Amino acid sequence: MSDVPQWHLAGDWFDVCNCTIPCPCTFAQAPSEGDCEGILAWHIREGSYGEVRLDDLNVVALGAFEGNLWAGETKATMGIYMDERADDGQRDALQMIFGGEAGGWPGEFAKVIGEVRGIEYVPITFEIADDLAYWAAEVPGKATARAEALSGPTTPPGQRVQLHNPPGAEVGPGQVATWGRATADRVDGFGFKWEWDGRSSKHFPFDWSGPDD
Repeated sequence: MSDVPQWHLAGDWFDVCNCTIPCPCTFAQAPSEGDCEGILAWHIREGSYGEVRLDDLNVVALGAFEGNLWAGETKATMGIYMDERADDGQRDALQMIFGGEAGGWPGEFAKVIGEVRGIEYVPITFEIADDLAYWAAEVPGKATARAEALSGPTTPPGQRVQLHNPPGAEVGPGQVATWGRATADRVDGFGFKWEWDGRSSKHFPFDWSGPDD
């Protein structure tokens, strides 16, 4: 890690997957269907890797696994889309961070990934409501993810259904999950193909730094 500069990323993350609501993986349990297929999306509100700024860049991953990922029963297979707007320096930084080589939480998360089918640089759109009423991301022709905040007959108007300190948070310890229902979860890329509209979604903020001390 001696050649890895200080880095920091903060922003928004969400997923849409084929689990029923709420996704048991967030509770460090096995997926409700036995296997999980999902889209993971990161929007970097502000970030830096040494002198390289990473503000406003996006990353989307397609992932699938069987069994309880958090219990070490399995590892995920993923394909990763990165923001085509990134220049060469930014691309190198994103690959170092999201590949786990730069340490921090992504270095820990990389341990549950068994295979990466590839990285493609593509257009990515990311949209999120200030009040977390909805969130969305799209890789045109390859992945569409959109969700609306979960609500119900006893949810106070404008309030969000949230979980504090979840034991299986993809963004790391101590964050707050806001639950949603996927209005679109459609994929055709990296050998994955699915359509799971109407299933589980959740939003997390993330705030990472590295390298590890």
